[in-house]
Amino acid sequence: MRLLVSGGAGFMGSHFIKYILAKYPDYTVVNFDKLTYAGNLENLREVENNPHYKFVQGDICDREALEKVISENKIEAIVNYAAETHVDRSIMDPDAFLRTEIFGSFNLLEATKKFNLTKMVQVSTDEVYGSIEDGSFSEESSFSPNSPYAAAKAGADHLCRAYFVTYKTPVVVTHSCNFYGTNQFPEKLIPYFITNLIEGKKVPLYGDGKAVREWIHTSDHCRAIDVLLHKAAPGEVYNIGTGKELENIEITKMILSEMGLGEDMIEPVKDRPGHDRRYSIDCSKLSRDFGWKPEKDFATGLKETIEWYKANADWWQPLKSGEHLDYFRKQYTDKA
Repeated sequence: MRLLVSGGAGFMGSHFIKYILAKYPDYTVVNFDKLTYAGNLENLREVENNPHYKFVQGDICDREALEKVISENKIEAIVNYAAETHVDRSIMDPDAFLRTEIFGSFNLLEATKKFNLTKMVQVSTDEVYGSIEDGSFSEESSFSPNSPYAAAKAGADHLCRAYFVTYKTPVVVTHSCNFYGTNQFPEKLIPYFITNLIEGKKVPLYGDGKAVREWIHTSDHCRAIDVLLHKAAPGEVYNIGTGKELENIEITKMILSEMGLGEDMIEPVKDRPGHDRRYSIDCSKLSRDFGWKPEKDFATGLKETIEWYKANADWWQPLKSGEHLDYFRKQYTDKA
């Protein structure tokens, strides 16, 4: 297979590329990435000399460049990881999210249709469903996004459905819970808290810390996308989750415990505007259809992640010491 991975230099895309090249050594993977602040080719050093891997810098919003790389490399399928992903950033700058998520996905769908590709997998989020007090969202649940990021992802997902219904474009949509693992840009909760503590800084915890999130290790998510790329029927939608729900305060205490630190390192800050209280998705369809289930225990995965950030300060310190996170420090670190 000749596969295009858009957004392949980011956290999840880079993990998937390395996973695919290891499992399918005869595949060719083209990484098409704009290289925004979270795109980092250091994430792919292990495969940069692999003859079956190729990097092309480009923006999925640039249709001409996108179609050129698909045509020249005889691409057969697409996995779309390209996205602006951080909710805080979407609150401050929604424009970039709308362009990448909606217009970028539109271009990928158009290219999938134009070049008669075999499959496009859209990597989306459980945030499109909104918050839920009890129970879990299924693939048939209605969308109720509460942030510009979630709304932009929902718009792209609706486009995917429309293209399948109208044109029979072979697209599969996935809604995943929160990712964690190595090489994640240090603005997300887990790497941000870990790196703060390594630096001797306190961790800023939103509100009362009782927002609930479900977590999946990057290795389990890669396995799920692999299955859906090869086996899912066009037009289908799949939730990707683990059932591992934790309050943010629980995550924080686990990190502190693993690092041998006390709760005095927690600094309550004012809550995020429009902060969803609880996400929860039912991923039984994925298990029922393909036998997929998560394998990485959260406590084990968290410990491995902490050890990686301790051992790889040269990777994250330049990112964190620059201007990338100034918006976060200035906007959301007021004392609660």
